[in-house]
Amino acid sequence: MGMSDEVFEVMCPDCGARIKVDPVTRSIIAHTSAPKKKTFEDFGDAARALREADARRDSLFAQSLDAQKNKDDVLAKKFAEAVKEAKKTPLAGKPLRDFDLD
Repeated sequence: MGMSDEVFEVMCPDCGARIKVDPVTRSIIAHTSAPKKKTFEDFGDAARALREADARRDSLFAQSLDAQKNKDDVLAKKFAEAVKEAKKTPLAGKPLRDFDLD
């Protein structure tokens, strides 16, 4: 039950491409790409998809713009809360560092 010297063909189950392999040299001899599927059935579907993508992109941009407008207020509130927490729990003493322990 030795290996045959004939070139054999393998089909990719994922993409459908065909590959011819030489068992003696263990190399790919030929490759045939899978046929490409149509993205859209007609131009109406393609135009609708582009309009939806534009609307989604505009929505994401508007959300990003609103987040940037409120960024200063949010950071100021976070800083104020951190200062308030720091005042509640003052440091007991001098902080220990790695080289202080030797």
